[in-house]
Amino acid sequence: MNINNVIQSLLFLAVLIISIKPLGIYMAYIYEGKPIGINVWLVPIEKWLYRISGVDSETEMPWKEYAIAMMIFNIIGIFIVFLLQRIQAFLPLNPMNMPNVPEDLSFNTAVSFATNTNWQSYGGETTLSYFTQMIGLTVQNFVSAATGMALILPLIRGFMQKQKETIGNFWVDLTRSVLYVLLPLAIVFALVLISCGVIQTFRPSIKTSLLQITKNEKGDIISEQTIALGPAASQIAIKQLGTNGGGFFNVNSAHPFENPDALTNFLELIAILLIPAALCYSFGYMVGDVRQGMALLAVMLIIFIPCLLGSVYFEQKGNPVFKNFNIDQQATNLQPGGNMEGKEARFGIVNSSIWAVSTTAASNGSINSMHDSHTPMSGLIQMWLMQIGEVIFGGVGSGLYGMISFAIVAVFISGLMIGRTPEYLGKKIESYEMKMASIMILIPPILVLGGTAIAVVLPEAKAAILNHGPHGFSEVLYAFSSAGNNNGSAFAGLGVNTFFYNISLGIAMFCARYFLAIPILAIAGSLSKKKIIPVSQGTLPTYTPLFVTFLTMIVIIVGALTFFPALALGPIVEHLMM
Repeated sequence: MNINNVIQSLLFLAVLIISIKPLGIYMAYIYEGKPIGINVWLVPIEKWLYRISGVDSETEMPWKEYAIAMMIFNIIGIFIVFLLQRIQAFLPLNPMNMPNVPEDLSFNTAVSFATNTNWQSYGGETTLSYFTQMIGLTVQNFVSAATGMALILPLIRGFMQKQKETIGNFWVDLTRSVLYVLLPLAIVFALVLISCGVIQTFRPSIKTSLLQITKNEKGDIISEQTIALGPAASQIAIKQLGTNGGGFFNVNSAHPFENPDALTNFLELIAILLIPAALCYSFGYMVGDVRQGMALLAVMLIIFIPCLLGSVYFEQKGNPVFKNFNIDQQATNLQPGGNMEGKEARFGIVNSSIWAVSTTAASNGSINSMHDSHTPMSGLIQMWLMQIGEVIFGGVGSGLYGMISFAIVAVFISGLMIGRTPEYLGKKIESYEMKMASIMILIPPILVLGGTAIAVVLPEAKAAILNHGPHGFSEVLYAFSSAGNNNGSAFAGLGVNTFFYNISLGIAMFCARYFLAIPILAIAGSLSKKKIIPVSQGTLPTYTPLFVTFLTMIVIIVGALTFFPALALGPIVEHLMM
């Protein structure tokens, strides 16, 4: 690894860490209802929204009512996006006359965007109209991210409240997440992206003459190229800030209209991790001990940084097979060296690797390089970051409550080791919380490993694997790792726009989102009813380096033990074969 690689990595981490505190405090003020400028100016709009929707913002909900409201809202969202795709041929803003989307693909896409996954079995510029992209997908980018942010708030209140039956109001938490956090950030970011060259237009695709006339596979002469346009910047801004990841164009953030240069690449990278990281500070601030949030952030960084450096190292090292052909892969003043396959020259190895690790750590799923073309060990890092439950930053809100579920397990295990009833932030952790946390930890592996096992057995699913051997297996494992943890990124080489994959991955995405959301609300409801226990000499400090190390090991061990056999069959074998 050369000095240029180190400087780029350190600059990215430095800007991210500096941004955490101000945004974290801002979000804490918003959710606590404290005046902080924007929520004073926009409070009439907030009250108007409650009035027209019939919401009593002063009434709080028990956890079951909160969960029902969340599920009803999201199921309605799935239905609306499904319907828009099925009738888009008859709707406005369809200058390219896109036809209606097939049922199985519509189901997959609707579930994908409602669950904050943004898995895409289609090419946006060849499948969806501007209307569907804007009214269907972009709206879901906002509300699916807001749902994740709303779900962490009851858990925070569970630690703060004492013997209370309610955990907040879902509609208030959702509205404040959109109105005061996501919408202002997205508007500013979209304007910045437009100023940097990201397109935002309602013009139809244009045709331009090729500089060199060519022929297609049928021998027909091709003299023109179609250049897709559209209102991209507004979707790109929220796709990154909300850890959604779904691209307006098929090649996502590798497309020059979505991500033109190194500046937009850097800004979009920061946007991917910004809110998930800042929420750690908000958590500590709201529970009255910033050290608690910083401890969780420290665990995330302790795992994230080696993964980032490891990915850069394996990509810069290059492909060992090329040595047999006397191909020079050393970085010089004239060439970047390393494994440049599947990467944009304007980003290079370092920015591609940082993006690949960030997007898989943060449940974002957008790509600026072809993950399928990364070296096997770099691909393993990406898969593993998803497989441990998307808790290393993770999705907005969902990553933090996933990490807290691991913290609950760590506290419970440590309590057994010292013979005390485990406590976390002044609340006793008992069998009920452990059962719910265990469900959250076990569901993703069941979805990932179960789905992969079925896919490599069924003839229809096997027919969609375009590569043989361990790499083909890795592509299937990656697909279910992505869907089963609500990430949305993908290896290429797998024909996923089939009935089997559209339905199976759609089911995996639905279960990975909501079968985890309900247990976390159950934990929040249980904690909220409990007394707050004063700190004593026997209380385990959960902000010290010792606890940070212990929690880090719990996350790593669970992920390693669960997925090592599957990873051994895929990227590890492929690496050894190279």
